[in-house]
Amino acid sequence: MERLLVITNSGAGTADEENLEAALEVLRDAYEVEVVATSSLDELDDALGRAGGRTVVVAGGDGSLHAVVQTLHDRGELSGATLGLLPLGTGNDFARGVELPLEADAAARALVAATARPVDLVVADDGTVVVNNVHLGAGAQAARYGAELKEKLGEAGVGKVNLGKLGYPLGAIKAAATEPVRVRIEVDGQTVSDEEVLMVALGNGASVGGGAELTPDADVSDGRIDVMVSTATGPLARVAYVAALARGAHPERDDVSYLHGQSVRITGEKFWTSADGELSGPHTERSWRLERAAFRMLLPEG
Repeated sequence: MERLLVITNSGAGTADEENLEAALEVLRDAYEVEVVATSSLDELDDALGRAGGRTVVVAGGDGSLHAVVQTLHDRGELSGATLGLLPLGTGNDFARGVELPLEADAAARALVAATARPVDLVVADDGTVVVNNVHLGAGAQAARYGAELKEKLGEAGVGKVNLGKLGYPLGAIKAAATEPVRVRIEVDGQTVSDEEVLMVALGNGASVGGGAELTPDADVSDGRIDVMVSTATGPLARVAYVAALARGAHPERDDVSYLHGQSVRITGEKFWTSADGELSGPHTERSWRLERAAFRMLLPEG
């Protein structure tokens, strides 16, 4: 029987534990399963060091998946790894992008039937990985504001109506007051913008903030980085851009450029970035490159 190592967050709440147990019941019918709860990066590193070639299933959200991929990348073991995901986070944007069910037990059934497929990775110049999306400018501020709003709105949801998905668009409205930043953007060595921008996004996956499709054409296995640049810096243009973002229509705007490439370099005034929800900065220069088929993952067909 094939063996799985399921990595969980030891700080998960009761609801997550109940969802995880339902998923584990499904997995145990098909696999020999070991569950390891970790509470720190050191514990995570130790657990992954004992994986022994087993498929590693991440029971958590985008941040948990990022941490596992980053640790395996740092260990030099990512290229030989096969991962799975039980989406127990709040945003679950990676799961949305690969059409993995967001209910844990349904996701477990999908994993049992899934095929191991190659998945791309975006890697920054400092070795930081981007599994889903990295953005700067108002996007980074929106991520910070959106996380707060998403939690509050999620609690306000009724039944199956989870208002948390509105967190990122509403966070973007709040962040629209952020001063634009002047940066030079190079894609595959060619300058594509050298002016003030409202936000820039690099997508391996399509959505951020619990479903806001910032780079809607992005696909984790298509061998390219989707690059979205918004120069909607005027007051009215910002409001119109945010409204279009909420509808997923922002790439159609004249003040939005949507490109694809293998590498991206951004230089200019000080800026912050949000990579898979992790804020860093300020920076005056960052670069990213695509690692094609960096690891394998159990994903639904299609």
